Amino acid sequence: MKTVKNQIDDLNCQVTLEISHEDYAGAEKKRLNEIRKKADFKGFRKGMAPMSLVQRAYGDQVLYEAVNEVISEGLNNFIKEENLHILGEPLASEDQPKVEWKSGNDFSFSFDIAKAPEIDFVPSKEADTVPYYEIVRSDEARAEMKDNMLRQLGQLQDAGAAGEDDFVIVDFSNDSKTVEDAYVAVRSVEGEAHSKFVGAKAGDKFDIDVNAAFVNESDRAAMLKVKKEELAGIAPEFHVVVKEVKTFAPAEENQENYDKIFGEDRVHNSEEFDKAIEERLIENYRQESEYRLSKDIRDYLMKKADVRIPEEFLKRWLLHVNDGKFTMEEIEKEAPAFFEDYRWQMVRSYLMEKFSLDIKKE
Repeated sequence: MKTVKNQIDDLNCQVTLEISHEDYAGAEKKRLNEIRKKADFKGFRKGMAPMSLVQRAYGDQVLYEAVNEVISEGLNNFIKEENLHILGEPLASEDQPKVEWKSGNDFSFSFDIAKAPEIDFVPSKEADTVPYYEIVRSDEARAEMKDNMLRQLGQLQDAGAAGEDDFVIVDFSNDSKTVEDAYVAVRSVEGEAHSKFVGAKAGDKFDIDVNAAFVNESDRAAMLKVKKEELAGIAPEFHVVVKEVKTFAPAEENQENYDKIFGEDRVHNSEEFDKAIEERLIENYRQESEYRLSKDIRDYLMKKADVRIPEEFLKRWLLHVNDGKFTMEEIEKEAPAFFEDYRWQMVRSYLMEKFSLDIKKE
């Protein structure tokens, strides 16, 4: 067998294997003899069928297997002799000529092989630095966190006139349908009806077009307590009777709510509440700072390593290994994110091996 290498660039090469009949004849004959010993043909004792019959029945399959055995051995030997660290696996070249599978023929097969890029850099404590950012804790952030904590335990309470952020409990009715105790978020009402709900009080009555007031069909169906497909058969003009107005009130500062937020007996007064909020902010910001640091370190090392990869080859390889699960268009769309992560995996593996790093559960 003759092996011809065509170096396309630093990372890509094409290898052509020129396979003669002598290269696969031995394996072909051996396989046919093994089949003949086990084959059971009508009119012949087991193992006694003429080789011509075995050849006709199994010849194509045996030829394919024998030649592929030679191909596999040839590629493995080439990779070993060239001392290549390859990416993925060899792929049949796109310019591979059509093969006439006939015993006795000589064959020529071309494969594309991509080499893993060499990474060689050493991070230095003196030369390589990445900033660690501490996030400033503002009074606005403290107040927002405090308000959010109390709002999580808040409840709806009776109110006089409905505001933008309030809820109204109403009865809807027309000639064909009545819906009782429907909750309406004032903010969600659109069009002319919105002004009717703002300022509404218990006992108020008015008419609306529900199609114009609640444009989203899913929301409208939920409001009228019907299935979405039933909306088309409902007349949109409804009479509205306001029964209650509810406003959302944050929880008060007291021991019961302190215990619900922070755990039993950890916070006892407003000063300790403020201190606990400060500690929570510090921890939240620390996690964000460390996430930013991790991202910046990764970006810095990626830039320093400057890893080049054979992108076009890898796209073809992804298409091949996924075998119909994705189209090339889908792979093209996701390729940038995949390549970015692939480069980082290579840099990380390089650093772990270079510095004998070992991640343990502790």
